[in-house]
Amino acid sequence: MNEPSPTDEPAGFEALGLRPELLKSLAALGYEEPTPIQRETIPLLGEGGDLLGQAATGTGKTAAFALPILNHIDPKDAPITTALVLVPTRELAVQVSEAMFKYGSEQRVKVVPVYGGQPIQRQLHALKRGAHVVVATPGRALDHIRRGSLELDAVRHVVLDEADEMLDMGFADDIEEILSATPEDRQTVLFSATMPPRINSIAKKYQRDPQLVQIKRGDTDPGTALISQIVYHVTRHHKPAALGRILDIESPTSAIVFCRTRHEVDELAETMNGRGYRAEALHGGMDQKQRDRVMGRLRDGTAELLVATDVAARGLDVDTLTHVVNYDVPSAPESYVHRIGRVGRAGREGIAITLAEPRQKRLLKNIERLTKQTIEVRKIPTVADLRSRQVEITVKAVTEALESDDLDDYASVLDGLDGVETDRRIALAAIKLMHEARGTFLDEVEIPDATFRKEKDRHRKRDGKAGKFDKNTGFDKNKGGKGKFDKGDRNPRHSNNGDTGFVYVSLGRKAGVRPGDLVGAIANEAGLSGKEIGPIRITENFSVVGVPEGSVDQVSKAVSSTMLRGRKVRVRRYND
Repeated sequence: MNEPSPTDEPAGFEALGLRPELLKSLAALGYEEPTPIQRETIPLLGEGGDLLGQAATGTGKTAAFALPILNHIDPKDAPITTALVLVPTRELAVQVSEAMFKYGSEQRVKVVPVYGGQPIQRQLHALKRGAHVVVATPGRALDHIRRGSLELDAVRHVVLDEADEMLDMGFADDIEEILSATPEDRQTVLFSATMPPRINSIAKKYQRDPQLVQIKRGDTDPGTALISQIVYHVTRHHKPAALGRILDIESPTSAIVFCRTRHEVDELAETMNGRGYRAEALHGGMDQKQRDRVMGRLRDGTAELLVATDVAARGLDVDTLTHVVNYDVPSAPESYVHRIGRVGRAGREGIAITLAEPRQKRLLKNIERLTKQTIEVRKIPTVADLRSRQVEITVKAVTEALESDDLDDYASVLDGLDGVETDRRIALAAIKLMHEARGTFLDEVEIPDATFRKEKDRHRKRDGKAGKFDKNTGFDKNKGGKGKFDKGDRNPRHSNNGDTGFVYVSLGRKAGVRPGDLVGAIANEAGLSGKEIGPIRITENFSVVGVPEGSVDQVSKAVSSTMLRGRKVRVRRYND
């Protein structure tokens, strides 16, 4: 008997042992070859063991955990929840559930997303009808578990997607409570773009001998382009003008600009619209219908610029994105990795731009240490650079127009101008009209470059003495900070972006408030990262939370409009 030739061996997704129904769905979606993370993890997860995966955004990790889960679901299976996927944001919940629905379409798999911002009654009805897979944010998952509407007794697979983001947002306690409601013999899968010590800690606590799979962006398919990373040093006062100048030079197809706060998002979106960009704002102060409308405009090309907070933009997957801009240097290097992962996906080139103030150079070094890459430093483009680029864009547009087959349709316009002016003057007038219609911004002001400006010692006090920090409280002694934390309080963490201010929160231990509740509320509503929040002190009747000094008023306003532990909360600047 002849040995089978190499060409007889299964290839692509067929080699991964997937069900015929799944293979048919993947073929219909145009999936031909698995990515490295899929090739490594699908067989491992198919064997039923736990897995700890590190993979950058855009490497195909959703299919890496979704396909093995769906592979265990028979088309004849009753819609009983056997898989739970936890994600940090509502946007990611929608995206993951849509992907799993498409993959499992041939099996008629029922996937239900549950997240805050959507009427809970709709979710209650969907869960009552039954679901094979539930994709949820931690807070809403807990709500359904406590109501009895989400039963997890039959769950065999639990996935924590973007686990580092969930921990940053203060969901550690919620995750623990959710996992305690699932069977002990479940398969537990953690995916994270970064691998800080806290991820290893949660893996040791909740997983059993997990397999470690690490796929970095440089390890992906040869067709996947590396992201070009660029930094411009500029003072805060000149940032809006610098952003406009840089985007004019770059001419992105579509871009996301990350800001720290809602207020900054709204202001910058308005500024960029005034500069001629079709810009949309996205932040935690918007309801789900508004957020969906904004994302629809970005995806269909109606908007070309999305200005967003970190929390609002987490988990976004937009195929047309070419640029990501950090309006500030993220204080957490892991946040930088998540942000730039929005571009450079599936073989497309991507550009990551950061606007850094002189005092933020240390944060850039932290990012370079984590990514093991040097970020290219460029000078702010000059007015002459902008003029040159505008000419280049116009010449390209006119050249392309000259190749059109319908130019004769406009001959009557030219005939109407016969004898009015020379052909050159008519062409110049036409170009002027084109620039005005395009909203080309006539920028005449040079923007000072802050690349070589000396960083001031932000720990130096007015009297020349360095500040001393109380190890027990995290408060600066020179600022009059008082008191010690109880043993149950959150460990102090200090902002790398300057002085720490403090907000008073009107609820404490008596109301059941935990550190994770405070971090989650501030991160979601004010757009801060978990590492920017702290120290935290929780007393019987109130709490005190440290945040960047410049964000105190924004946090007070944003969080005061929310509910905490089912109760209305008052937040204001804390004064001893």
